[in-house]
Amino acid sequence: MKRTNTFAVRPLSDTGEQLLRDLLDASAALWNEVNYQRLMRYNDEDGFKGDVWDADTGQLEGKYKGVLGASTAQQVIRKNSEAWRGFFRLKEQYHDGSNTSITEHPEPPGFRGNENDGRQLQTVIRNTSYTVDWCERSRLEILVGSELKDRYDHTGRLRLEIAGDPNWPDYESQGRLDLWYDETDCTFRASQPVTVSDDARATPLASEEAALDIGANNLVACTTTTGEQYLYEGRGLFQGFRETTREIARLQSKLEDGQYSSKRIRRLYRKRTRRRDHAQEALCRDLLKRLYEDGVDTVYIGGLTDVLETHWSVETNAKTHNFWSFRKFTERLACTAEEFGIAVEVRSEAWTSQECPQCGSTDRTARHRDTLTCPCGFEGHADLTASETFLERHTKQTVRPMARPVRFEWDDHNWSGIPHPHERPKEQRTDPSTVHRDGNIASGESV
Repeated sequence: MKRTNTFAVRPLSDTGEQLLRDLLDASAALWNEVNYQRLMRYNDEDGFKGDVWDADTGQLEGKYKGVLGASTAQQVIRKNSEAWRGFFRLKEQYHDGSNTSITEHPEPPGFRGNENDGRQLQTVIRNTSYTVDWCERSRLEILVGSELKDRYDHTGRLRLEIAGDPNWPDYESQGRLDLWYDETDCTFRASQPVTVSDDARATPLASEEAALDIGANNLVACTTTTGEQYLYEGRGLFQGFRETTREIARLQSKLEDGQYSSKRIRRLYRKRTRRRDHAQEALCRDLLKRLYEDGVDTVYIGGLTDVLETHWSVETNAKTHNFWSFRKFTERLACTAEEFGIAVEVRSEAWTSQECPQCGSTDRTARHRDTLTCPCGFEGHADLTASETFLERHTKQTVRPMARPVRFEWDDHNWSGIPHPHERPKEQRTDPSTVHRDGNIASGESV
């Protein structure tokens, strides 16, 4: 299995910190020079002719290898190449009329700050150019160039202290290390991809199934064949995202002509992304742990294409792509599910959000906020109903929830809620009127 250890690191001295900053700054400068040559060729400006791959990266590698070391200079250039290949793939998908997953025109890779306003301190180190020792006092050692060693009278590799314990200390191999300075909390951080033995993967307790309806107001609505339902509410998260976005726009409006960003704007972008990623990771782990305990071995999730084709809007696009980052979330979900031995299958969920589970109508139903109603008399929670319909469609069996749905809210650290009496902490049951009883569907106000 492919997994990642993410941790904070600390230099052992002021001199070591300045050496590390110079290393990260030089990496950002190399990225910018490579990116500039490629961007000018892409735009055919200022006399730069040819393909983006015609940039003289060999000359730039020679310019920076004295500071970074040849292997690190090569990795920075290689990562920039990967960013450009990703841009071209997205551009091709955007112009593909049959592909509706990319709704905004992709932009070429950007620059990592500039010398006047400050560069983004970030680098990437080849797997053979660093070592990690996980022990009582864990440490990371990285390769530095000879010029940097001479400048600071340093010998050997640069040693950094690791803060905290890894999620995956026992691994078969390690990948390329990402190392950066986090301006949000003034901390150096590292990300270490590792390959973990398949023996670390859990074995499902049974062969139950579950279906997820993924949205933005309610991030995930889940129904299982065991009769459990879970609802993860996202309005508070989206409100915080929008507030940060408005502040970014306000700051951008005050920039001088020719200036496109600032340290404060970049810090807000990173803060916004980190908050979302933290909530995503916590949601995936919380949900999949519950599904594992329920004996689920297969999870169905809907493809976004069907949703966009039938219910696309500016706000929906902003939520699913920019805020919740649907594609990234589903990839994270699948990755986490692998740890629990749970298979994730992408299936069509077209019209599940409009289908009445009582009469099967899709054109007579109406949705108001979280409530789905039908002239036949049905009234229930729209997203929970959609997840139930989605599950029935692909399991070919009637699903009858036996327990009241459990509702979760994000408190910036955990998915929790206000428990009702006699219920477990960190859980809140949804309105019981949304639950089937004896084959009948009770009406009532849903949450």
